[in-house]
Amino acid sequence: MIKAVIFDMDGTLIDTERYYRAFWPKALEAFGYRMTDQQALAMRSLGRPFAPALLKEWFGEDLDYCAVREKRKELMEECLRQEGIRRKPGALELLTELKEKKIITAVATATDLQRTEKYLNITGLQGYFKKIISAVQVSEGKPSPQIYLYACSQLGLAPEECMAVEDSPNGVMSAYRAGCPVVMVPDQTEPDEKLKKCLYARVDSLREVCKILY
Repeated sequence: MIKAVIFDMDGTLIDTERYYRAFWPKALEAFGYRMTDQQALAMRSLGRPFAPALLKEWFGEDLDYCAVREKRKELMEECLRQEGIRRKPGALELLTELKEKKIITAVATATDLQRTEKYLNITGLQGYFKKIISAVQVSEGKPSPQIYLYACSQLGLAPEECMAVEDSPNGVMSAYRAGCPVVMVPDQTEPDEKLKKCLYARVDSLREVCKILY
């Protein structure tokens, strides 16, 4: 029986994943590197130590990951200040319904806690979650299962009692490896055949998640 729903944030609850796709290449370009769109897509929800290792594999050991990441954050934050942050369709309605039905909700995100709380406040979603878990609280980010295992332990529930809602392959694999049933709401790309085997369900929007729960 599902007792809780754990959400990814970027690309699942709020429409920010596309900015990571755009600004990783722009940040790398500022340091003289060229990132393809496929490489940018592979970075979605990718946490430590995997993101630094992957960038160094692509661009060499001399790449300064921290400097590139700070540049990406700077460019992205400036864009978000100008354009604002939007909720994904159905996010508020789903969270309201889950709250009414007394189903526990949490966030498990690759984003640091300060920005996570800032983005959730801006979009009016902050008050809906029992726990907000960031990958900075564990030693390995997504696609490692650690963040979901930690989130489940913080909720006092077994992974099989916690449905995960994700938009990206790295997020899906993190939840799947932790033992959570995973619902994917694709954002930038559809799941391939291998990823489909890891899913409990694939839906077009957050509005469909409640249909799976009841």
